[in-house]
Amino acid sequence: MSTSCTHLEEIKTTEATSNGCLECLATGGRWVHLRRCTTCRHVGCCDSSPSRHATAHFHETGHPLIQSFEPGEDWYWCYVDEIAFERAGEGPSPSHT
Repeated sequence: MSTSCTHLEEIKTTEATSNGCLECLATGGRWVHLRRCTTCRHVGCCDSSPSRHATAHFHETGHPLIQSFEPGEDWYWCYVDEIAFERAGEGPSPSHT
């Protein structure tokens, strides 16, 4: 495990594709918390959710970073380096409403 994320250049967007997990919305599933891919804007459900779509998106695409899509949470997770972090000086994080 790394002590810092080596994929910061992968942060390309702060927008999101949806206000909910795309796959759960399509299938009628449910989620606990939401995560947003910083490469392509995909919104998926967290690993505490039944379907774990955010992690599935990483395995399908290789996009290494997600950011919490929960109001008031500003953290990122890098699947490759297995590290959570925040970035100083950023404005409010994107979140669902």
